[in-house]
Amino acid sequence: MRAMETGYERGLPSNLDAERFVLGSILLEPEAFITVSGLLDDNDFSLEANRRIFARMRDIFDKGLQIDRVTLADELMKQGQLESIGGLSYLVSLDEGLPQIFNLESYIKIVRGKSMLRRIILNSQQVIDRCFLAQEDAEDILADAEQSLLKISSSNSQDTLMTTGQIIEKVGMDTLLDPSARIKGISTGIYKFDEMTGGMRGGELIILAARPAMGKTALALNIGQHVASNPKNPQTVAVFSLEMSKESLLTRMICSSARVDQSKFRAGYLNSDERRQLAIAATDLVEAPLFIDDGSNANLMDMHAKLRRLKAEHGLGLVIVDYLQLMSSRGRHENRVQEVSALSRGLKLLAKELDVPILVLSQLSRATESRPGDHRPQLSDLRESGSIEQDADMVCFVFREEYYKPDREDLRGMAELIIGKQRNGPTGKVKLIFMHQYTKFENPHEDMPVD
Repeated sequence: MRAMETGYERGLPSNLDAERFVLGSILLEPEAFITVSGLLDDNDFSLEANRRIFARMRDIFDKGLQIDRVTLADELMKQGQLESIGGLSYLVSLDEGLPQIFNLESYIKIVRGKSMLRRIILNSQQVIDRCFLAQEDAEDILADAEQSLLKISSSNSQDTLMTTGQIIEKVGMDTLLDPSARIKGISTGIYKFDEMTGGMRGGELIILAARPAMGKTALALNIGQHVASNPKNPQTVAVFSLEMSKESLLTRMICSSARVDQSKFRAGYLNSDERRQLAIAATDLVEAPLFIDDGSNANLMDMHAKLRRLKAEHGLGLVIVDYLQLMSSRGRHENRVQEVSALSRGLKLLAKELDVPILVLSQLSRATESRPGDHRPQLSDLRESGSIEQDADMVCFVFREEYYKPDREDLRGMAELIIGKQRNGPTGKVKLIFMHQYTKFENPHEDMPVD
């Protein structure tokens, strides 16, 4: 508590010179108000006089008048605020000490930074007061605290509006017009799928849905291993498993990579060749930048913190979440549908913030099994929330017809990856081979690239 008391004795964070220089810069170059008003508002200024001056500048701008000392003093007088801000002498002092070539961008950054610190302190104090009163559930207080901090973060986002000319200048005309120079997504290792989608791109929320026992976890792990072990460009992969333990996932990946029957591995009936293959696969996996979290109570805020730290320390290429319906959202929701909607929206925002694709596994309703004839899944089968389809950039389904027709030998090992929705590309089906004993999906021979 002593550290907190010392902090309050020093006062809330502020930089009055930076605030004064922002206002002074506008008086010297009135057109700068457009830039400033897009990044700051009245409450970002710590001094009441500066807040009032900035508010009156906005009034003058809205009237279509030129902002200068005369129009500003007149507007302040109309509002009865001229004396309260220190009179004409304070307006004259706003550009005192301001360099001839002023650095408006830096002044704005300082003012924004101090404003954010003050908001964090005030929000934290409110949380502390609620904790001491202890009149609410701890989970509700924590949920509100997380939400208030996220609001502060989102309010600090930079202006992202750009003209088409600015976009072309940033990307480059050659890159824009030459498909071979364009940024490609991350390869999944499924050749036809990559051809149809261009790979997984940063900021995308990709849903991989299926009924139980279809192999969605196996397919997600196959993709994760391919991304992390790609010899040309290995990228860091984070796997959040809410259903299986780290050990179970590791066993699956090693056996899949080594092509060793999992049942033989668990029973311990392995020959020397199989042991050698497992050792090689384990060594390769150890060297891959693949991280696994099997915490059973994963929520968005926990993931956010862990992923930001991981990206800062190791970079980040892909996030896998297994699976959506097992995630929890702090705070109260009227029903599970609302909670899943909040989770899917939060995952999409997380993908955009981190600029990585997030592959989220999801369960399907039983409607697929009740349909006569064709049991292939549809978008309407997504369980518990229609917002999953709305938030996702891509929705894919894993389907194995042999599950419903076990007597058909011709269907043995046949699988489909169905693209039910793709925001920026076609929908359709991709054929795969499912190897039961290794829980591994592979490309059909005819889809293999020709050297």
